[in-house]
Amino acid sequence: MSEMTMRERMLAVVQGHEHDRVPFVQYSGIAAPNEEVWSVIGRENMGLLVWCGLHRFEHPNCRFEGEEVEIDGRRGIRRTLHTPEGSLTEESLRAAIASSRSKHFVVEPDDYKILLSYFRDVTVHKHTDQWIAINKQLGDDGLPHTSVGRSPYQQLWVEWVSLEDLALHIIDYPDLMEEVFAAMFEVQKGIFRAVCEAVTELPVPYVNFGDNITAPMIGEPNFRKYCLPSYQELDEILPNCGRDILVAVHMDGDLKPLWNAIAESPVRLLDSFSPPPDNDTSVADAVRLWPEMRLCVNFPSSIHLAEPEVVYETAMEILKQGGHTGRLQIQISENIPPGAWRQSYPQIVKAIRDFGPVKTEWE
Repeated sequence: MSEMTMRERMLAVVQGHEHDRVPFVQYSGIAAPNEEVWSVIGRENMGLLVWCGLHRFEHPNCRFEGEEVEIDGRRGIRRTLHTPEGSLTEESLRAAIASSRSKHFVVEPDDYKILLSYFRDVTVHKHTDQWIAINKQLGDDGLPHTSVGRSPYQQLWVEWVSLEDLALHIIDYPDLMEEVFAAMFEVQKGIFRAVCEAVTELPVPYVNFGDNITAPMIGEPNFRKYCLPSYQELDEILPNCGRDILVAVHMDGDLKPLWNAIAESPVRLLDSFSPPPDNDTSVADAVRLWPEMRLCVNFPSSIHLAEPEVVYETAMEILKQGGHTGRLQIQISENIPPGAWRQSYPQIVKAIRDFGPVKTEWE
C-alpha cells in the first residue's frame, strides 16, 4: 500500500477504509507546539485536530467582559455576564496547564433567573469562515474537530455551576431546573440547525459534542435523560443534509456504568476515549461492546512518565486490541506531564510503524 497522508489516514478511520497505518494525532499544540514535535518525530508521523464550530451566537441584550484580578495572592481572571436581569461573575485562577475556577457564575437558585435571561437572548447563526480557514491551513496534516458544543447537563457543570450545587439544585428545585434545561435545549436546537445548513456546503466527516463524559460525574439516569436526547436529535437531523456524517462525543473518563446506554445511542465515534490504567474501559471492551464505534483513544496520560519500553508495550497492546478493526486512532487529547512527550511520542510512533497496515473489517 502506498504511503498515505495523515489526513487520509484519519478520514479512513472515520469512513471505514483501508489505511497504511493507525493514525497518531494530537489536539493542536496540547503537549508542545506542533512544529517542535514534528522536528523530533517527523511531520509524517503526527496529525492534528483543531477544535472549531460551524455556528456563532448573537445575544444583543447581554454581554461578557473579562479582567485580570488577584485572588488570594495569585493571578486570576474574573468574567462577568451582564443581562437585563442582572449580572453573574466567575473567577478562575491561572495555572501552567489550565485554569481552575474558584467561583462559578451560578451559586444560588436565584442566579438561574439571570442565566435564563442570557439563554433566551441567544440566537444561533451559521458561521463557516473559521472552519474553512482551519481546514485549508491543516491541509494534509489533519482535520477540523467540528464542535456542536456540550449537551445541557454537561454544559451546566463544566461551564456555569459547580457539580455539587447542580446536583442539589436538581433535587431541591426541579421545576426551575427543567425550565433551565428547556431553554438550553432550545439554544442547542439552533446549533443543530446551523450545523445542518453548513454541512451541506462543507466536507465535514463528523460533528462532536465536547461533553467530557465520565460516569461518576453524571450517572446512567442523568446520562439517559440529559445527554442521549441531544445525541439522538442531532443524529435524526443529519441524514436530511444528504451526507453520512457521524455523531461523536468526547468521553474521556470512566464509562463502565454507561456501557449499555452508549450501545443504545447513535454515537459512532468516541473522542478522547481513555483506557486503563487511567480509566475503566479497555479498547478490547469497546471493540466488543460497540461494533461500529470509531475509537479515538487518548493514550493514557500516566504512561507518558513510564520507561520507554513501557510506553511502547502500552501502545502495542492498544494496537493489538483495536488496530485491526480499522476503527482505531491513537491521539493525545488530554493534558500530559510537561516535556514528557519527548520520551513517549517516539515510542508510540515506533509501535504504530511496527504494527503495520490496517485492513478494516468492513471491506
